Amino acid sequence: MTECCKPLVAVMMGSKNDLPILKSAFQTFKQFGVPFTARVMSAHRTPDAATDFAINAESAGIKVIICAAGMAAHLGGVVAAHTTLPVIGLPVASEPFNGLDALLATVQMPPGIPVAAVTAGKAGGKNAALYAIAILALSCPELSGKLKEFRKEQTAQVMKADEELQQELKAGLIY
Repeated sequence: MTECCKPLVAVMMGSKNDLPILKSAFQTFKQFGVPFTARVMSAHRTPDAATDFAINAESAGIKVIICAAGMAAHLGGVVAAHTTLPVIGLPVASEPFNGLDALLATVQMPPGIPVAAVTAGKAGGKNAALYAIAILALSCPELSGKLKEFRKEQTAQVMKADEELQQELKAGLIY
């Protein structure tokens, strides 16, 4: 995978205010060499543009769509209703319910229009990207290998942190 190729993942956000949560997704795509595109489109304020994008995504070469939205969070459902591509919903925390409303809206899709959901908050962007990468890895051995290596590195980091903690406890540095 190289970044010069046409985008395989589309990241849609209901508002540019969602960008801070998505930066970790962009960094993860860059780390894995997965080309992506990002757009600001609202299910409510630009419904025709969001629908048109969803309808044409597959013919544009997109394989997975990530939809980040807060509050009513209808973007994922609207997009999923207009494409058969996998759609990953990323609930964005906002007032007054701190993301619970967006989470419920994302996971409560009617039968036949599935939207996968990842965690709300800072981890959501990275998890959405990793989920999209896992989907792409099903048909790309190179990407599958990178994902497996990433998981091994994560495991090694946790094991190292545990070793350090055990040494600190043994030395009486933590109590």
